Amino acid sequence: MRQRPKTLPGVTRRQMLTWSTAAVAAGLSGAAQAVTLKGAPGWSPFADNPPETVDQPGWLFFTADEAATVEAIVDRLIPADALSIGGKDAGCAVFIDRQLDGFYGTAERLYRQGPFQPGTPAQGDQSPLTPRQRYRTGLAALNALTRQQDGKPFAALSAERQDALLQALESGKTALDGIDSKLFFEQILGNTMEGFFADPIYGGNRDMVSWKMLGFPGARYDYREYVEQHNQPLNLEPVSINGTPQWRSKA
Repeated sequence: MRQRPKTLPGVTRRQMLTWSTAAVAAGLSGAAQAVTLKGAPGWSPFADNPPETVDQPGWLFFTADEAATVEAIVDRLIPADALSIGGKDAGCAVFIDRQLDGFYGTAERLYRQGPFQPGTPAQGDQSPLTPRQRYRTGLAALNALTRQQDGKPFAALSAERQDALLQALESGKTALDGIDSKLFFEQILGNTMEGFFADPIYGGNRDMVSWKMLGFPGARYDYREYVEQHNQPLNLEPVSINGTPQWRSKA
């Protein structure tokens, strides 16, 4: 039994047939000219595959102590300066919390069978730990280490001491109980950068701070009217992929 061909969300079969006929005609003519498709099809964000988002207050995965530690870490990885606010105020910890509460945290979309053996750098991450396990183990081990060495949790240390510890984790000079220190540092560094630059609907990039800093206009549907404006500032207000201009913290 033949199945009907699928169309894009919001695109009618009549539009698809019209565009396909125009493209075939251009190919048969042999003319080296592009087909101009006038008008935009009806479209709404994520009609087929909506993103995993959360619209509720509070921490979903982190405990209060874990959240305080993560906020302190992201604020040292992206400290506030003349260009932007720091990682905490930008919502990076909120982004990480939301990701860990969803399918990313359990790694359910990744291949999870062994054997788990150390690989080459080109082979990527070979750890059996899910992101949730890495954060839960790594944060507990980090605070245990600082309480032993400094008598207080990581979040209560001075900025200089926090920087020194993070550098030691990055280089592997300081060991953590239950998890490779370099693996833990790379995990939280990568997620912090994702939270700073990702679309605000995921909890980070608060008020589109990183997009405004870079001059990135956001996820606009159509840029055709700006294509010919070479080397000119567009001065466009960033737009989220859900069509809203900014995100407000719920945490």
